[in-house]
Amino acid sequence: MAVLKVIEVLANSDKSWEQAAKNAIEHASKSVKNIKSVYINEQSASVKDDKIEQYRVNVKITFEVK
Repeated sequence: MAVLKVIEVLANSDKSWEQAAKNAIEHASKSVKNIKSVYINEQSASVKDDKIEQYRVNVKITFEVK
């Protein structure tokens, strides 16, 4: 039986929501090993001069505890 844990991470990108999610995984993987999945909980963006300035995601990252 595997033991899984879920953490919540906020991340951003100036390119896309997909890149923001990748940034979340990249940052979390520095301190968490055995990442199994990511669930995008929320997406938002900040706007400046009628253009998206930052894409933001709130993700839940699931990893296996060994």
